[in-house]
Amino acid sequence: MSLSDQLALKAERASAIVDEYLKMGIDDVGFAESLAEAMGYAVEGKGKRIRPVILLEVYRLFMGDGCDLTPAEPFAAALEMIHSYSLVHDDLPAMDNDRLRRGKPSVWVEFSESTAILAGDALLNLAFETAARAFDECEEQDMKKTAQAFSYLAKKAGIHGMIGGQAADVESEKEEIPIDRERLLFIHRNKTGALLQAAFVCGGILGGANAEQINALETIAEHMGVAFQIQDDILDVVGNARKLGKPIGSDAQQGKETYVTLYGLEAAKAEAARLCDESKVVARCLPGDKSFLLALFDFLVDRDY
Repeated sequence: MSLSDQLALKAERASAIVDEYLKMGIDDVGFAESLAEAMGYAVEGKGKRIRPVILLEVYRLFMGDGCDLTPAEPFAAALEMIHSYSLVHDDLPAMDNDRLRRGKPSVWVEFSESTAILAGDALLNLAFETAARAFDECEEQDMKKTAQAFSYLAKKAGIHGMIGGQAADVESEKEEIPIDRERLLFIHRNKTGALLQAAFVCGGILGGANAEQINALETIAEHMGVAFQIQDDILDVVGNARKLGKPIGSDAQQGKETYVTLYGLEAAKAEAARLCDESKVVARCLPGDKSFLLALFDFLVDRDY
């Protein structure tokens, strides 16, 4: 089976998990029905579900083929909810002012700015409500690692992760602070890389990875987070708007500094490939059949959508 077919199957399963937990979370909300509709609108669509797919795949590496994925599923769903909320807020006029996401109007365009803000807030809260359901799914002896994964997810979603990276990015744009390599890498490692770290590391923690393996997963995710964002920057220059589901050239229109603007298109491609290769080397210490995961690394830096 080709990688695209494997990824499609795994993404379909991840989407089913996300949908199940989302429905539980927005059921019977009384007069907040319109907010629930906006939350569903934000999560549904043509997302690649990369983060929950990675979390479940890493969990499988440590637990073995054919393992019961149930203990990891609440975290997979929570991770996609956090990612979706971040996109809702990213698109707002006060942030990136994007009107299109995943091939359809952004949440603030389809509903309203206030609804988009509240929908993002609600998705973040629902994410942790969902992740907490893992305590009901795990055995008593697994409570400690479930709590460790919960804490790691919270950290990577906050100021020491995604929100911290977003703040540095916004500050650079709005206050026109010059971006050098150090600041750009901070933004990439946190704004984009933090949730990938959560996917890799939470999957490992829940699967019983040791300290050395957790360190390896963090390194892989840091490399792939930067490589993933570099490829995003590349696609904003040479990508196909129809495939991406959003306009291209928005970085240039906003005067945004990226790896491409700082170092050029070819250097950006070379750096993404280097980081991918380093991730494969580090991944050698991981257990199980890593063929899908290694192929996924290549996809993330070669993708055209």
